[in-house]
Amino acid sequence: MNNHGPAFTREDPWRILRIMGEFVDSFESLSHLTPSVTVFGSARTPPHDPYYRATVRLGKQLAKLNLPVITGGGPGIMAAANKGAAQGRGTSVGLNIELPHEQKGNGFANLPVNFHYFFSRKVCFVKYSVAFVFLPGGFGTLDELFEVLTLVQTERIPKFPLILFGKRHWTGLLRWMKTELRERNAFIGPDDLKMLTLTDDVDEAVAVIYEYLQRVGPPATIPMAFS
Repeated sequence: MNNHGPAFTREDPWRILRIMGEFVDSFESLSHLTPSVTVFGSARTPPHDPYYRATVRLGKQLAKLNLPVITGGGPGIMAAANKGAAQGRGTSVGLNIELPHEQKGNGFANLPVNFHYFFSRKVCFVKYSVAFVFLPGGFGTLDELFEVLTLVQTERIPKFPLILFGKRHWTGLLRWMKTELRERNAFIGPDDLKMLTLTDDVDEAVAVIYEYLQRVGPPATIPMAFS
């Protein structure tokens, strides 16, 4: 073997196999899931925070509707959603990512799946979900928000419910998107912001998801992403 050759010939073929293996393992672990709800939010939200407590309640209510709850598997809002789903005796999925700092499995997921690559983890967030709830968070939460928004806008996935939970947190961003992206520059369509539901009410968030599932029919007919 030529140790001085291109890096591709030494490393990338093995990396491709690792990526394939990560997809195979995660798809096998999650393939039995019924339509699920993914909850995003900050890993830094403490248990005494009102958003944490609301997320526990959200996870519990979703579980009582037999809707599995998917999170990034870490602390903060992710732990809250997994905790609520577990308390509601539902399926509590944690898609944990290997990070040098911050991320560690929260212990509330009764179906944990570990990832090395962000992009394969992102596929699984979307592939098995029919609704998404975005709690206050940082760069990671914003990344997932705009990624899912883009997939819905471009019709790569169905028009699943996209719920922004936390009016105080999200209102400024929505105002900026309305004025800068829609009105001033026409970078987005006139109805694109209608894809988002803004609320502070757990019951309203659950109702939006439930009404969508009632509208599209029984689980066997519910459109799944990337199916």
